[in-house]
Amino acid sequence: MTTIANTTAKQSVKKVVLAYSGGLDTSVMLHWLRQNYDCEVVCYCADVGQGAELEGLEAKAKATGASKLYVEDLREEFVRDYVWMAVKANAVYEGVYLLGTSLARPVIAKRQIEIAQREGADAVAHGATGKGNDQVRFELTYYAFEPQIKVIAPWREWEYKGRTDLIQYAEQHNIPIKATHAKPYSTDGNLMHVSYEGGILEDPWSEPPADIFQMTKSPEEAAARPEYLEISFEQGVPVKLNGGALAAVAMLEELNRIGGEHGIGRVDLVENRFVGMKSRGVYETPGVTILQAAHRALESITLDREVLRLRDNLSLKFAESVYYGFWFAPETELMRRMIDETQKPVTGDVRVKLYRGNTIVVGRRAEASLYDERLATFDAEDVYNQRDAEGFIKLNALRLRSQARLRGR
Repeated sequence: MTTIANTTAKQSVKKVVLAYSGGLDTSVMLHWLRQNYDCEVVCYCADVGQGAELEGLEAKAKATGASKLYVEDLREEFVRDYVWMAVKANAVYEGVYLLGTSLARPVIAKRQIEIAQREGADAVAHGATGKGNDQVRFELTYYAFEPQIKVIAPWREWEYKGRTDLIQYAEQHNIPIKATHAKPYSTDGNLMHVSYEGGILEDPWSEPPADIFQMTKSPEEAAARPEYLEISFEQGVPVKLNGGALAAVAMLEELNRIGGEHGIGRVDLVENRFVGMKSRGVYETPGVTILQAAHRALESITLDREVLRLRDNLSLKFAESVYYGFWFAPETELMRRMIDETQKPVTGDVRVKLYRGNTIVVGRRAEASLYDERLATFDAEDVYNQRDAEGFIKLNALRLRSQARLRGR
């Protein structure tokens, strides 16, 4: 019964749009889809800032069996609508991960569905494994925009157990790849970050090889002198660097370059995947690491205490929802609107010092600052009656004193 059902499903697919990077997994998948589904394969690559990885991609895709390749420039949309939202939310998963891969998946998957609709495709396919988070992120987005779409996830269908098997498959079928048996870890890069996982990184006790990093110098090799930056925000969005206006993509690229020179943004963690297992990931996120520190510093003088605490509580849920793949879920859309509302007063400037892996906030200012030096000073002042604090303390101590009397009985 299972074999008949699978055969029928495969016969019903005439055209599939494959999310294609040209890396090991999707290169093998392109060939495998043609062989096992006997269907037309349209490849689609989203340019979210991976740069040189796009070179020669069309020729490679067609040589491996694709009927055509779409390369969609999503960099501006990615930074403007996704990365900046995460900055406004101060979104951090499990206290460390800045969500570079998680944020890229919904923008990629959304455009994949749009291309599938344009092409009249029966199905879409992706290269995510059956163990990871990306399968969830891709497919939740697919179904949010095309509820009846057929999804092909080769890692959940084929007999291959790991990337070593795929390297052998590629060698057998003359598929050009970069991965080797000696260096079998997986990387994923975009304008926001580069991630590394799998293979030689799966031992959480082993330090990542020094030569894997692409965006950042090690703190030991970073500049010996600190560098100061002034970042200006409007309603939580970074708009100027050292007084010069920059568009979203240019802003992130420049902060990545500067941060990388100073060894900013390296993270090595064991995270909890949505599917239930723990996974070791190594990340480089220099620009957003700088922005997170600067943004939080500006919020400290522009947001009311309780609004800030409410937003911080929202940040945890927002980060979790993004990590799990629920970007287009109604609760996440609601959180984005709420976060935007909190950011209306977050306009001003922040000065940071970068030095050997550290982002140190050294100044912040805003026209609408709630910070009042007259209230905060320890010097003589006449706008705050210190005697008023006695009643405030006694009112807050009332329940504590009641507990103490009860214990004394």
